[in-house]
Formats: sequence, C-alpha cells, structure tokens
Amino acid sequence: MSSNGAPPLRLEGVERRYRTEAGELPVLRGADLTLSTGEIVALVAPSGTGKSTLLHLAGLLERPDGGEVVVEGRAAGTLSDDERTAIRRGTIGFVYQFHHLLPEFTAEENIALPQMAAGTPRAEAHARARELLAAFGLKGREHHRPGKLSGGEQQRVAIARALANRPRILLADEPTGNLDLATADRVFAELLDAVRNRGVAALIATHNPDLAARMDRVVTLREGRVVAG
Repeated sequence: MSSNGAPPLRLEGVERRYRTEAGELPVLRGADLTLSTGEIVALVAPSGTGKSTLLHLAGLLERPDGGEVVVEGRAAGTLSDDERTAIRRGTIGFVYQFHHLLPEFTAEENIALPQMAAGTPRAEAHARARELLAAFGLKGREHHRPGKLSGGEQQRVAIARALANRPRILLADEPTGNLDLATADRVFAELLDAVRNRGVAALIATHNPDLAARMDRVVTLREGRVVAG
C-alpha cells in the first residue's frame, strides 16, 4: 500500500479503441487490475491482444477511452499532461524489450540522467547509479557506453535505470525477450530480487511461461478484459 493506504496501481474498467481505415478497433473492453505493494504480476497473452496497450495506459503514456487509471489513490483521467509526466518520472519505472539506452552516454550516466531530470543533485545521482550498477553485478562497467556492453549487461543497466528514481510501480514489456535463455534467466532473477527487496509493485509482460511461474500470480487478456492466467 502507498502512504495513503491505496494500492500503487488500479485499473478500473479501462477501455481503449484505435481508429483504423476499416473503422474502430476495440483492444481493451473494461479491463480491471489492481497491483499491491511488493507484488509481482505476470501478464501473459498472445501478441495482438493488447499487452503493450495495457502497459502504456498503466504507465500514463496513453489515455484510456473509458474507465480510469488510479495511481496511489489518485485518478489520472483529469490530470494535465505535466501532472501525468511528474507521476511517470517519480512513481513509475519502465523496462522495455529493447533497452533504449542513450548510446552516447556511459552506463553510469544513463542511470544518473533520469534522476537529475527529477531534481536529484548530480553527485547524489551518480552515487546511486554506481550503487545500482554494483547491485546488478556491473561494478567496473560504470564508464562503458552501451555499445561496449553485452545484451544482458545493457538490459541490466536498463532495469537499474528504471529503478533509479525509487518508483513504487515497475512496468516491464518483455524485458528478457531479446536475450538468450541463460542470460534471460539471470537478468530476470536479478529483476525479481530487486523488485522484492524494494517493495515495488510490478507488472511484467512475458511470453516465457517458466519466468511467469516465478511471479506471484499470472493474468492474461481475454476479449479485452484482464482475467486470471
């Protein structure tokens, strides 16, 4: 629970439709989901059923066509773009299948920059970046640019970056989908450990049933609604 007693994230009857040349395409039709503090939920569903859409709505990257996204008890529907950006920056961490690290910056700088954007002093941001890199087994890689890191190392930097601002919610879209099985297993183990140790509420989309089975519960999307997996 958050400091006000509300769950970190709640989706209430969320709807999302996309307009195509053939007309409206409904993707979500009243999706409900609640994440509790320290809970890790797997989202396992076939491609094209709305997993990424659900994550984008939960992360306030898109606005729903109906229903409400509630973050720590605060309904996001009536918030301005600036207010939504502030929540994303301070409350929500994202991890994508492709790491999206800034290639011209070092691993340490990639983790420090979002902290500095949120107002953390430079020295403190860099110190936390080094601490996170060490926690993910990347001590000694602080000054390497992404191009000098392996795929698994890059994704671990991306996870550390997502946790840099101490989010209460972590959203991950196929975070190990671009890695070989052995690397994916190690990165995922580190992700689970980091989330559990920090009491973060996490929603992780994955196609890997073995990884999903290691989470607290599994949900899927069926006819635009969230149901138990």
